[in-house]
Amino acid sequence: MKLIENLRAKVAQWPYALISVLAAVSAFGTYTSMYAFRKAFAAATFTGHEYFHVDYKVWLVIAQVIGYMSSKFYGIKFIAEVNSKTRARYILTLIGIAWAALLAFAFVPAPWNIAFLFINGFPLGLIWGLVFGYLEGRRSTEFMASVLSISLIFASGFVKTTGRTLISSFHVNEYYMPFLTGAVFALPLLFFVGCMELIPQPTAEDKRLRAERTPMNATERKQFIIRFLPGIILTLIVYVLLTIMRDVRDNFEVEIWASLGIKDNSIFTTTDIKISLVVLVAMSLLILVRKNLRAFSIIHLMIIAGCVLVGISTIMFTFKWISPTLWMTCVGLGLYLGYVPYNAIFFERMIASFHYKSNVGFIMYVADSMGYLGSVSILLVKELGRPTISWGTFFQEGVMIVALVGGICGILSLVYFLQSAARDKKKLNEDNEEQINFQAISP
Repeated sequence: MKLIENLRAKVAQWPYALISVLAAVSAFGTYTSMYAFRKAFAAATFTGHEYFHVDYKVWLVIAQVIGYMSSKFYGIKFIAEVNSKTRARYILTLIGIAWAALLAFAFVPAPWNIAFLFINGFPLGLIWGLVFGYLEGRRSTEFMASVLSISLIFASGFVKTTGRTLISSFHVNEYYMPFLTGAVFALPLLFFVGCMELIPQPTAEDKRLRAERTPMNATERKQFIIRFLPGIILTLIVYVLLTIMRDVRDNFEVEIWASLGIKDNSIFTTTDIKISLVVLVAMSLLILVRKNLRAFSIIHLMIIAGCVLVGISTIMFTFKWISPTLWMTCVGLGLYLGYVPYNAIFFERMIASFHYKSNVGFIMYVADSMGYLGSVSILLVKELGRPTISWGTFFQEGVMIVALVGGICGILSLVYFLQSAARDKKKLNEDNEEQINFQAISP
């Protein structure tokens, strides 16, 4: 511990830009490594098993998502109150539990091993909030959070490619593959978590520009929700839709590509790398926008544009004006243009715009809990209500709902927050005018 403190003190003397790069890379590496323990099982198909007329892999996805969703509800309190000194210990302990669950999954026969995907999902649902806690409330949070957030895109394809390679090239059993994929990323995980521990606390200038980030008790959390309730409701609608379809794409990407006639193992990584780079550039450029409300408005426009891209590309694909590969790339880009800002900079700039003393983790976990509740619900509706529809067709129909409803709610959200900011500014001016008048008439 003393060694970490000494190294952190030395890192604090580095140029601010270099510290930001260290934070960004170490957060990206940590979350990418975590994904190996979460999404590797999705690289397998587990064909030939069905229980209660529901496909075995769907049961696995549902079990993990329920665990992940449950942790998001728990995380509303846990992440809001967590102490910065315990973050690294929590990260390693939680991922260790998830890894042990994958080992049990390999040895326990189906269908009993489904329960271990629930156990795997619960601790992993808390990792994002712990990692983002290292980055929020800084002048360069956009850049750092952008790099962290593209791990949501890059890691998904990279981990699936790793898992498929273990199966096809090394003939690893599908049930052992998730645990062994985690083993590949165990040492990188330790290294990157150690690097995150070297990141100094936000400076006084960071706090001045972005508002101080503090733990929130129950009363403070309730006041935050009441203050921004209309905007939060609109935001949740968009985020739930994006989470559902992003989750369908993530968990059943192998099946969706296969329905399009494409079975190349490298397609996951090559497609997602392109999407990652575009999203990274778009979000990183926001660091150049110093006015928080202006940046917050641009983020809204980015989300709306993502919904529009999803809709237009799907219409073009339906009429066979574009290829399946281009369609999947455009839809993936549109979904992540909307989804990633919520996981990185939407709430960061929201708090900074209104200079509200709080933290991103709390409101992000409110959104995530609703998002994954929606994801579980849709999986059950699809399997129990429309079991014969292919994942490719289901995905195509779902993204059109995202395009229409998400785009409208995104516009309404932008209008609400701009009007709310205008009211705050008007009230501040009136208060200042009253203060001046009071001082003028005071003896």
